[in-house]
Amino acid sequence: MTNSSTDSVDLNTAQVQVVTADGKMVRKATFAGTAGSFVEWYDYGIYGLLTTYLAINIMGSKDLGSLLLTNVGFLVSFLARPFGSVICGYLGDKLGRKNLLAVLLLLISGATACIGLIPSSSVIGWAAPALLILFRILQGFSAGGEVAGAMAFVGEYAHNRHRNYNMSFIAVGSFCALLFGSALSAALITTLGDATMESWAWRIPFLFALPLGYVGYYIRSKMEDTPHFAALRDRNQVERNPLRAALTSKRHLKAIALTIFLPAVNGPGYYLLFAYMPTYLKTQLGTGNNFSMVQALTVTAFSLVAIIISIPLMARLSDRIGRKPVLAFSAVLMAVVSYPMFAMITTGNMVLACVATVVMAIAFSGHAAVVHTVLTEMFPTTVRYSAYSIGFSISTIIFGGSAPLVMTEVIKATGNSMVPAYAAIGTAIITLVSVYFLKETKGLPLQTH
Repeated sequence: MTNSSTDSVDLNTAQVQVVTADGKMVRKATFAGTAGSFVEWYDYGIYGLLTTYLAINIMGSKDLGSLLLTNVGFLVSFLARPFGSVICGYLGDKLGRKNLLAVLLLLISGATACIGLIPSSSVIGWAAPALLILFRILQGFSAGGEVAGAMAFVGEYAHNRHRNYNMSFIAVGSFCALLFGSALSAALITTLGDATMESWAWRIPFLFALPLGYVGYYIRSKMEDTPHFAALRDRNQVERNPLRAALTSKRHLKAIALTIFLPAVNGPGYYLLFAYMPTYLKTQLGTGNNFSMVQALTVTAFSLVAIIISIPLMARLSDRIGRKPVLAFSAVLMAVVSYPMFAMITTGNMVLACVATVVMAIAFSGHAAVVHTVLTEMFPTTVRYSAYSIGFSISTIIFGGSAPLVMTEVIKATGNSMVPAYAAIGTAIITLVSVYFLKETKGLPLQTH
């Protein structure tokens, strides 16, 4: 690792020198983080894109009840995330970030491929949904350890002035993964036909996780651990029990509470606008307004392109004017545009739906670009992985993982396809209030202890 500068940080009474990486190493770390994020969220997101086919094969039919049961798979994976957060956070703060993140890619890729190998319910009966739930739990465990670890990995390499820009590419990687999954699914449906997809071809995107997982593992395994963690290890200052340190400190507990509520809009923003949107467009708009699966995936693809372009721009802006203004403006935009944009979607008009999802994607991009950088900057290196993971996993259970299940049930009960708009508005308000309690961290060195 080439030295470019040194930051002195007071660690209790000891002086810890953090040797920052040169530009080449920062770029390599950013690429490794982004590649891993792409693999992780392709594996995780493909489930949401192909939910209706899972309902047919794993649950036995595509009626609303089966779709509801399939969406339970969303929820159980999120319920597994805190376990992944606690265990992986502890190991990551004790042993380092790099090796753990590489292993997590193998875990989620293997679980994803196994979903593609589950025999249909007509062959093995109740064992099919049972296996689906098992593999979703493994995916959730892996995802629980991935987010904070990947963000900490890149954030602890990045330079103070450009930290948000470097870290934003992890978010870009996750949305590129959804775009790739959408494009692959649409290509398969167009080429092979819907009947073939329902029969067996839905398995292909899941099985494709295996080669992607190997590539991601190879890239991550070739990196060194971060300068910040290396500095702690060299000084023998690694926290003996990071979980206890995180959960017994009033300062860390307050930050964890903020980590739960600040990303509230991330649930509707990510899981409703992108992962759940194809299912929503295909099944929840009412007779005459529902889209075909190819149309639904196309609408989602437009919004994904929009947010992929917008995120680095919003991150650059955050590095210039601050985290809080960008987060607040994004939350306000989400609250303002969600209702009229969902009203456009429910018309069943393809052009209006594309415009509406693009507008919401741009509104959400400020939050997607900045929130994980803020969460990384809130915690010191000694407990960063653990505390960040715990808070964010709880947040995703409350505001994200339950979203498809709750939306399906509420729309079924009320007949109102505008329910996702209300969810987006409500969570945007929670995020906006949380920004008020946030301390500005733009350009500051990462805390060490």
